Amino acid sequence: MESIQLFELASRQAEWLSTRQTLISGNIANANTPGFRAKDTTPFDTVLQNTQLPMKSTNPLHFTDSTSDAYVVETKVNEGSASQLSGNSVDLSEEMMKQGSIKRDYDLNAAIVKAFNKMILMTVRKG
Repeated sequence: MESIQLFELASRQAEWLSTRQTLISGNIANANTPGFRAKDTTPFDTVLQNTQLPMKSTNPLHFTDSTSDAYVVETKVNEGSASQLSGNSVDLSEEMMKQGSIKRDYDLNAAIVKAFNKMILMTVRKG
């Protein structure tokens, strides 16, 4: 019997979201630290490409390739934002938007796992 990879995929994404949450929180905490460089993670699809968990698609355009192999990357200074007096690259409004995105992604991840688990339990009870 083939194992169900949805739970492994959800676990990997939860790990990635946790790492990203830690990095973004560190960015916010160091917003006034002179010379601090903000950090972020590479996109989740890059993490999946570097693991043994293959993703399937019906069309090659469904998944995009990313060129970065690093898991944690330094973010660039936003050219459109006001000049930072401390010389760091943290843009608080952007970091807060990332925090909201992380929360939404984690909530979606948890909801999918809960629904899938409920579906599996229903099939076991009926069988």
